[in-house]
Amino acid sequence: MELQNIQVVVFLGLTLLIAIVTFWFCRGARQGEDGTQEYFLAGNDLKWYFVAGSITLTNLSTDQLVGMNGNQMALLAWWELAAVAGLLMLTFIFLPIYYRYECTTTTELLEKRYNNQHIRAVISVLFLLGNIFIFLPGVLYGGSLFMQSMFGIDLNLYILAALFAIVGAIYAIVGGLRAVAVSDTFSGILLLGLAILVVFVSLRAINFDFSGIPQERLTLIGGPASDIPFSALFTGMIFIQMFYWSTNQTITQRAMASPTVKEAQKGVLFAALIRLLIVPPIIVLPGIVAFKLYGDIGDATYGTIVGDLLPSFLSGAFAAAIAAAVLTTFNSILNASAALWVCDIHKTYFNKNPNVKRLSLWVSIAMVLLAFMMIPIFNNPESSLINTMQTLFGLLSMPILSAFIVGLLFKNVNPYAMIIAVVFSVCLYAFFIFVWPSLPGGGYIHMMAVTLFAGIAMALTVNRLVFKQNAIWDANRIFAD
Repeated sequence: MELQNIQVVVFLGLTLLIAIVTFWFCRGARQGEDGTQEYFLAGNDLKWYFVAGSITLTNLSTDQLVGMNGNQMALLAWWELAAVAGLLMLTFIFLPIYYRYECTTTTELLEKRYNNQHIRAVISVLFLLGNIFIFLPGVLYGGSLFMQSMFGIDLNLYILAALFAIVGAIYAIVGGLRAVAVSDTFSGILLLGLAILVVFVSLRAINFDFSGIPQERLTLIGGPASDIPFSALFTGMIFIQMFYWSTNQTITQRAMASPTVKEAQKGVLFAALIRLLIVPPIIVLPGIVAFKLYGDIGDATYGTIVGDLLPSFLSGAFAAAIAAAVLTTFNSILNASAALWVCDIHKTYFNKNPNVKRLSLWVSIAMVLLAFMMIPIFNNPESSLINTMQTLFGLLSMPILSAFIVGLLFKNVNPYAMIIAVVFSVCLYAFFIFVWPSLPGGGYIHMMAVTLFAGIAMALTVNRLVFKQNAIWDANRIFAD
């Protein structure tokens, strides 16, 4: 398909419009004495609708639309349905705690619970490693691949990725969280509307007839060797959602930027409603339809079906929506990563009063360059984008979650016992997926649950045997309010 002028005009026009609207909403934002609060928490006055919009689009990017549709099976809807449980945990369990402890980053809660700044830094480093080497390159790769497959252009994938990286970094560096959240919201309205339209035109292309599609691509009950074994919904899946939605700085940062906990909770609940009603069909149905139309074409699925079925002016609009999704996810991760570095590491070990914007500029540039160098790892035709990202992130997610669970449920746990347990958990999961990958398909989800409980057990054992401290159950007090 040749790139048409109308596609370019619509794409550039909508992209510019989102930028202008974002600038208009962010102009004249109040600036407090603490640059950190404004830059990373939008001055703590983010309204619930911006919280909902930012959470939705920060998560909903090319790794979902491209990666999940690229699997071309209904089973992947479980990631989004289970996410509702994660958002509810954030709403009613974690948000009240973050606000009570007046946290800027999720890891600040660990410092206050363990009364130790080093465990906060260790967990921040793990978050940063995941963002730089897994999420940022995954988003760049998925967005660039979509543009290639949708427009059928010969422009090198790495040039497209570089363009996304540069523009996304500008949003994050210049505007801070406020600009990120506002652009997320308006981009999200555009993206969700067009994604629903893609579902409709896809179904119409096959006359709403799913005959001829193998049953294993239509079922929601995954077998033991499938990408999501049904039993995994009750083991690792729930903990993956708890980690991602309730402790992950990139997501929770938006909810921590509201003036009150109730305002934040309204935003998260609305995001959960979107996740329940809208997101599952848009991330699986086009892929299933594409299997009937084209066969198994992997991660090129979504771009191909959008480019073939939408008229030129709408495909240009969709390109703008996808570009916005890539940019907002990318700049959200960058802003969250800068917050982790500045608040958790730089202020602790280097300079207590840095120039936040200048430091964030250099940190963001370094992270963008590192992420760009990692893109070739995701350009792997043997594994879908989403499966690669989920598998790799288990190296960090369960060790991090173990530190939060122990910190919230117990007191009198030595922070160094927890640090030892975190390192042990990382090594254990690495053994499961690289050395002894004994379970096929989505078996890594089971291994995540094993890794989590092994990490918790290791922390409590080391605390007792090495540091001679008895952990004291403290959940009744911490969740009392």
